[in-house]
Amino acid sequence: MTRWYPLASSPASWRGSFTVSSTMRPTGVASPASSTGTGFGAAVSAAAVSSGDSPPSSPPGPMPAAGFPGATSQSAVESAAQSAANFGGGEDLATEAAPPAVSFHHVWKRYGSIEALRDVTFTLPAGTVTGLVGANGSGKSTLLKVAAGFVRPARGEVRVLGQTPGVELRRRIAFVAEVDPLDPWMTVDQTVRFVRSFFTDWDEDQEGELREILELPGRRRVGELSKGMRTRVRLLLGLARVAPLVLLDEPFSGIDPVSRRRIADAILAACRRGGRTILLSTHDLKDAEPLFDRLMVLAGGRLVLAGDADELRARHGKSLEGIVEEVLA
Repeated sequence: MTRWYPLASSPASWRGSFTVSSTMRPTGVASPASSTGTGFGAAVSAAAVSSGDSPPSSPPGPMPAAGFPGATSQSAVESAAQSAANFGGGEDLATEAAPPAVSFHHVWKRYGSIEALRDVTFTLPAGTVTGLVGANGSGKSTLLKVAAGFVRPARGEVRVLGQTPGVELRRRIAFVAEVDPLDPWMTVDQTVRFVRSFFTDWDEDQEGELREILELPGRRRVGELSKGMRTRVRLLLGLARVAPLVLLDEPFSGIDPVSRRRIADAILAACRRGGRTILLSTHDLKDAEPLFDRLMVLAGGRLVLAGDADELRARHGKSLEGIVEEVLA
């Protein structure tokens, strides 16, 4: 039996899936040299990078939005797009002063008959925090996986940190996925030491600050922790690295209010250190809204609203949460 460790982006020299024997002693932490395999993915399950994510042989054509979970009809998505236009949201978030950290140009992604991303175009300037908002099944996770290089688009162009996403780029990306790959018999301290050993960009000062903010119980086994506390551990593993791009998939989903506040504080602490672009997906803006410089809204795989957060609030006289509710109504 083997255990998967898809916790963080792998150095460019690694390939494949990193595995650790389940017979290892719980009291110790395996060293990379004694483990089998040659790498591990960036906080996304092995299933997410299976052959099923290969692009179709021909570019996808339009399909009714009714075929995509969360969208009721083609007209509903088009109506949302028109609503976004009425709100003054634009697709392009880049500025001349800040070259884009992430750019999508007419990107499509299909899973079988379902189009998860439909003609998505946007650019994000470096050094900003962007909220990617939408209902469950709107395409948020797929967009993040495409940006991280774990899923290839069916068509369109993607540029991340000036490169085409792929194995060589993953060492510069910290991806904290919604899936929980942590091994239950390892303690929090063992887990952190294990992951830290693989990265030259690990910031121990940042780790210490995050440990205090997140209030992690270092000696407890991961399997004894609540969902919220396990999410805090995964967030530390992503934010303790000095990665220029951080992708966070639903870090606030299904966790207790205390953990939500701690996670928001940890993200703010990472932002204060500067030099990072953060793209965070969520379907709930309650605790996340104060974090965002930018906002993007997905519906049925389409980008229906994008803009500067302060400009959107000033223009419409309401919170981002209120704007999103109206756009998606």
